[in-house]
Amino acid sequence: MKHELTRIWFGVQLAFDTLRAHKLRAFLTVLGVIIGTSTVIGVGSILAGLDSSITGIIRGMGSENLVISKFDSPMSFGMRPAEERNRKPLSLENALAIKDRAVNVASVSPYLFPNWGIHKARYKAVDVFQINIAGTDPSYVASGVEMIEGRFVTDSDSAHRMLVVVLGEDIGKTFFQGTSGIGKAIEVDGHVFEVIGVMKRPAQSMPGQEDKRVMFPYFTMRKLFPNAKEHMIIVTAKPGLVPAAMDEVRAILRIDRRVPLSKPDTFSISTAEQMIEQFRGVMGMVAIVMVALSSIGLLVGGIGVMNIMLVSVTERTREIGTRKALGARRIDIVIQFLTEAVVLTMVGGFLGIGLGWVISQGARLAFPMLPTAVPLWAVSAGLVVSAGLVVSAGVGLFFGIWPANKAARLDPVEALRYE
Repeated sequence: MKHELTRIWFGVQLAFDTLRAHKLRAFLTVLGVIIGTSTVIGVGSILAGLDSSITGIIRGMGSENLVISKFDSPMSFGMRPAEERNRKPLSLENALAIKDRAVNVASVSPYLFPNWGIHKARYKAVDVFQINIAGTDPSYVASGVEMIEGRFVTDSDSAHRMLVVVLGEDIGKTFFQGTSGIGKAIEVDGHVFEVIGVMKRPAQSMPGQEDKRVMFPYFTMRKLFPNAKEHMIIVTAKPGLVPAAMDEVRAILRIDRRVPLSKPDTFSISTAEQMIEQFRGVMGMVAIVMVALSSIGLLVGGIGVMNIMLVSVTERTREIGTRKALGARRIDIVIQFLTEAVVLTMVGGFLGIGLGWVISQGARLAFPMLPTAVPLWAVSAGLVVSAGLVVSAGVGLFFGIWPANKAARLDPVEALRYE
């Protein structure tokens, strides 16, 4: 065992001597490994930060809140199946049925979306496009609304179709520049409304997402957009009764929407934990694809290492012949060249880890709203560094086997005669 360790240590010394003798060539050789390792770590840190941020956002909805949609997965991305798109929209009547019949539910809030299109708000000469319009009732406050100033909509506002509006934090700042907006008139899609309140940015807002909410009383929204039909229903269960509330809501909606016993639900009921699970399923696939694409740099780096090691075998043919003539075994030559390949890629791995950390920090500074989980200390750093070095060493071993075997198979007599 001691003899084996001595051989490996001798190989490491030879590898570093080679690195010092050919610094530029060694750097260019491991450049692919550096780029591959740093990209994997940079992308991995951004994905980890995004996962942590989004799951925190979803949990911020509250453990008692249920989100009811006509789509099977609120966290789905891309085109939805035709069967989901063609389902009958949820309605105000569905929300009222839940409110009247569900004994395990604390509050129910309908959330009416406008027709598709680009909507605009205007105050004096300032325009804000792509605002998030919705109509709801006072129960929506239970889902976590906090006011900066003013008040939220009331049942009286809705019943009388009052031309009032509550704004999100960012649109309020854009319009009023730090002054109070209460009582001021703004235009929304050409209609004039009085501002009665400005909401705080929701704790569950996406990174970089501006709070452009424009909330109307429910029936004011129906008056403004008479053709709007798409609803979401937000239900808050009584403390500790989420499963019972879900069962109640499902039964009520199946009856109210006349879903036959033999047919599946034409809606979905999602808790925060279910949406996190759905999100992580999507992010898992994204992470695999992104890391696989990033790993192409490691493959390129490995091919570069194999190429330079083959050149090294040719350059050092006489050295190999001399070592074998003095009694070196094939295994000694194999270990020497494998060790050199591994040292090369591990040096590249160290540099790549440092560059990956710099990329993560740079992304955080350049894009403050972009979440990144940078491995700075303790277990995180240990895991990332270990993973990076293991991958780098594995690349060196895999791509160093052929040059090492080629060197070990050289005939010592022929090698000594090589010029």
